[in-house]
Amino acid sequence: MFKTKMTELLNIQYPIMQGGMMWISKADMTAAVSNTGCLGTMTALSFPEPKDFAAEIKKVRSMTKNTFAVNVTLLPSFRKVNYDDYLDIIIGEGITVVETAGNNPERVIGRLKEAGIKVIHKCTTVRHSLRAQELGCDFISIDGYECAGHPGEDDVGGLVLIPAASDAMKVPIIASGGFSDGRGLIAALALGAEGINMGTRFMLTKECPIHQNVKDWLLNFQENDTMLLLRAYRNTERVARTPRAKQAFGMEKSGVPIEELRSIISGSKGQRMYELGIVDEGIITLGQCIGLIKDIPTTKELIDRIIAQATEIVNERLGKLVK
Repeated sequence: MFKTKMTELLNIQYPIMQGGMMWISKADMTAAVSNTGCLGTMTALSFPEPKDFAAEIKKVRSMTKNTFAVNVTLLPSFRKVNYDDYLDIIIGEGITVVETAGNNPERVIGRLKEAGIKVIHKCTTVRHSLRAQELGCDFISIDGYECAGHPGEDDVGGLVLIPAASDAMKVPIIASGGFSDGRGLIAALALGAEGINMGTRFMLTKECPIHQNVKDWLLNFQENDTMLLLRAYRNTERVARTPRAKQAFGMEKSGVPIEELRSIISGSKGQRMYELGIVDEGIITLGQCIGLIKDIPTTKELIDRIIAQATEIVNERLGKLVK
C-alpha cells in the first residue's frame, strides 16, 4: 500500500524520508529508519573529517541492506567546508541517493548526476524548485513554513506550498515541514506530494542519538514553542523557543553582526546539548509538529503506527465519506 513515485524510484517500501539532522543523522538513526522500509538519511557535515564520514557510511552498510541517503547542506556556516572531499566519498562509496539543500547547488548536482546518483533538492519556494528542476534534480523536497531548520523567507505554509509546487513541477515532490503521523502522510499525498520528509518526529525515538534529558524536555513542548531566528541576516531558522534562543533574538534585533552571535548559535553548542543532556546549552532547530508528539517509541513502532493510521484513514474515514 502507498506505492508512489517516491517508493518506486528510490527503492523503498514506504513514502517516508528521515530528515538530515545535524549531529543526529548518524549510522544508528539512519539504519533504524531504512530498516523499517523508509528512507534513512545521514548528514555528511556531522563529520568534520571526511575520513570519519567514510567510516560512518560503512557502518550504516553493516547495519542495513536497504537504501539510505546522504544529506549535503550548502548553507552559510562558521566552518569552512571542502565539499569536493565529501562528494568524492559519496561517489566512491556508491551512494545512490543524495539530498542537497541551501545555496546554489548547480556544481554539486552536476557531479552527482554524472555519477548516476538520484538527487533530492530541498527548496522553500516554487521558483527555487523550478531552478533545481532545470539543474537535473530527480525530486524536490518542498519545505513549508512549519519546518524545523531553514523555512526560507517567504513564510508559505505547506497547505498552499505543496500543491503549488506539485502543480508547477514535472519531477516528483516530497512534502516537508510539519509531518509527524499518518494524518500528515495522507494530507501530503492528497495535496500532490509523493511522500513526506520527517525530522522532528524522528528526534523523539529511542534510536535517536540525543540525550534522554533532551528528549524528555522536548516532550513538554507545544506547537507554539518555536520561534524564528536569523531573519535579519536572511538565513532564517526555526528553533525551540528557549531562554538561549530569546537571548540570540534580542541581539539580532539590536543589529549586531552575525559573528557576535557565534558563541550562542554555533553548532558545537547544540552538539554538546545533544551529547551531554545540558538543556538549553545551545540552539536546537525544531518544527511546529513538536506539539503533536507525545511519546518516544522505537523507530519501527513509529512507522508501523503511521502506516496503520494512514491506512485506517483511507479505508475507514475517507471511504465512508464517498458514497
